[in-house]
This record gives sequence, structure tokens and C-alpha cells, in this order.
Amino acid sequence: MRSVVFDVGETLVDETSVFARWADRLGIPRLTFFGVIGGVLAEGGEVTDAFTTLRPGFDLDRESAAWRAEEPGSRREHFGPEDLYPDVRPALTALRDAGLGVLVAGNQPTEAGRTLRAMDLPVDGVHVSEEWGLAKPDPAFFERVRAIAGVPSGELLYVGDRLDNDVDPARAAGMRAALVRRGILGYLHAERPGAERADVVIDSLTELPAWIEGSG
Repeated sequence: MRSVVFDVGETLVDETSVFARWADRLGIPRLTFFGVIGGVLAEGGEVTDAFTTLRPGFDLDRESAAWRAEEPGSRREHFGPEDLYPDVRPALTALRDAGLGVLVAGNQPTEAGRTLRAMDLPVDGVHVSEEWGLAKPDPAFFERVRAIAGVPSGELLYVGDRLDNDVDPARAAGMRAALVRRGILGYLHAERPGAERADVVIDSLTELPAWIEGSG
């Protein structure tokens, strides 16, 4: 293994505060909002399906634009440095110290890319889908990842919290894949048929250096 690439949401970033602010924005009790999200995802739906379940006719782009216009200086639907999971910096540092390339590449807006870069993480680069014009699970996204990492696909590990967006397309691209059990999808997907397609299932990013060393 020569390079490790990380997804963002619920891999590096705890999105609890983001969804809490959305619940407040829509006037829905937070527990209700989180519960509906979990129920929708458990049935194979997407997070946006929870919004439309609670607010029929909801348009994410229109609501985000309205929120930005009303509160241009607030965090709104974006994360900040305080939302980084506590194991992130120690894990990234350990991987870099082991001589591995470390990258971030996930489905995120341009603003998220700026936020991550401002955190000065111990990584070789931060890349987000909006800047590329490519999004997971498109195979072209993973080809871009491989090209930027500059190593053969078989020597690259992609780390994420989903089977459909992370593990499966990474494996299809010839990469190795780690599934992290956190966030609603991480826990759900770790229990689904197909989780065995991940090379490893972890509870913390700090498990990665030892696993990589032992995997040869």
C-alpha cells in the first residue's frame, strides 16, 4: 500500500451539527429529523428523501440559496473545524509518518474544499467533487483519484462510510477499500450483505496504520 484516500462526510467530518441546523431551519424537532433520516436510509433511500418526506415539495438548491441569502455569515449547512472527528489528525499523521501518501477526495461542494484546506490537515491534497465536475460513484471520479495519487490502483486504499459510494466503486476501480463504522450509513452498511467486499471494516481511523502494515 502506498497511498490512502479519504471520503469526507462521516469519515473525517461528524455531520451531526449540520443536520441539527437543518432541523432547526425547517422547524422540525431534531430527534424527529434524525429518526426520519435513519428510517429512510435503512430502506435504501437517500438523505434528501427524508427532507421531502417531512416537507413535501422541498427543493434543496432553492432552500440552500434562500438560507445563504438570509444568513450569509452563518455556518448554515456547512461544517467547520470543530466537526472533525477526534481520530482524524492522529490517524492522518501516523499514515504520513509511515511514508504513505494521504489524500482527501469526496462528494462535497467547493466551500467544503476551502474549509478542509484551511484546517491544515496532514495530507498531500484536498479534492472535492464540485471542483472536479465528477462525483462518486462515477468510475471517472476514482480514475481521477488514482491519477492524482500517482500510484497503481492496487496500491491505493479508499476509506469511506458507504458501500455504494465508496467500497464498491473503489473495488471496481481495482483499489482496496476500508469501510468505517460511523454515521448512520456506516453502521447500516457494515451490517448489510456486501460488507465483506471491503478489505477491512474499522471502528476508528487510528486502526488503519497497523492494518496496512499487517496487510503487506
